[in-house]
Amino acid sequence: MALGSRLRQLGDRLMSDAEKTYKTYEVEIDPRWFPVFYMLTTKENAGITELAEDIGQTHPAVSQVVRSMIKMGIVATQKCSTDARINKVALTDKGKEIAMRLAPQCEDVNTAVEELFREAGSNLWSELDAIERELDEKGIHQRVMNARKERECANIEIVPYRPKYKQSFKDLNVAWIEHHWEMEASDYKALDKPTENIINKGGYIAIALYQNRPVGTCALMKMENGSYELAKMAVADESKGMGLGFLLGKHIISKAKEFGADSLYLESNTLLAPAINLYRKLGFQRVSGNESPYDRCNIQMTLNLYGVKPEPS
Repeated sequence: MALGSRLRQLGDRLMSDAEKTYKTYEVEIDPRWFPVFYMLTTKENAGITELAEDIGQTHPAVSQVVRSMIKMGIVATQKCSTDARINKVALTDKGKEIAMRLAPQCEDVNTAVEELFREAGSNLWSELDAIERELDEKGIHQRVMNARKERECANIEIVPYRPKYKQSFKDLNVAWIEHHWEMEASDYKALDKPTENIINKGGYIAIALYQNRPVGTCALMKMENGSYELAKMAVADESKGMGLGFLLGKHIISKAKEFGADSLYLESNTLLAPAINLYRKLGFQRVSGNESPYDRCNIQMTLNLYGVKPEPS
């Protein structure tokens, strides 16, 4: 808001000087018309859409300017010879006469602006171009969200499961499961007795703490064939958007490698689009053919632990 306010103040200041300058040179146009007027001095005629694209303004804004210029007799419209649906805008004789009187003003303004940039040690045009390119690539809002994520991630700690986290482990998973489906027998088996049915069977559970409060979890479960499954990933609703899923996923992948696993397996449902995108980002690829103990499962994925590397978050 401060940046926008400063730019608006600068714009108002420049507009005030522009109005004084037009009066000094006795040029009878509104300074706000200049971008459209200037483009029409370089072209025989142009459509509203073409002018809007040339000067980087909206179609309604350019239409309003053209209507005002028509009332002053500076421009006129005519049907396009190749498409009657399009009105072409062109300078009238009055507009061309104003353009001739505007030429020395433009020359003096260019000299003044160059002097301003030189004395300020800055070229505002090139700097604005650079800023706009960066904003096109990533807006301020996205940059703020990234900064927020980095700040919050600095307060995230991933720790091994302890009995004191038993209720949190269950609550976090029950919340997302019951939001979409119903709890199943396999869910109760893992969530009611995580030490007996996950850890004591060669598995592992990670708990994500934010300011010492459990806000996420993920498990590494040893399967009957000796391989490992990424399971029971859950993040508290109020903590979504912090990148917790990615951090937990990378942590479990690292732990699976410590356990000597060559690959990692998971089951999910395509209804959970953000989760599927996360798994793909971590390097998982879709497979089929395995029988699932869950009715809600409609997609299975695997990750070669010594092949694809997780993408940066």
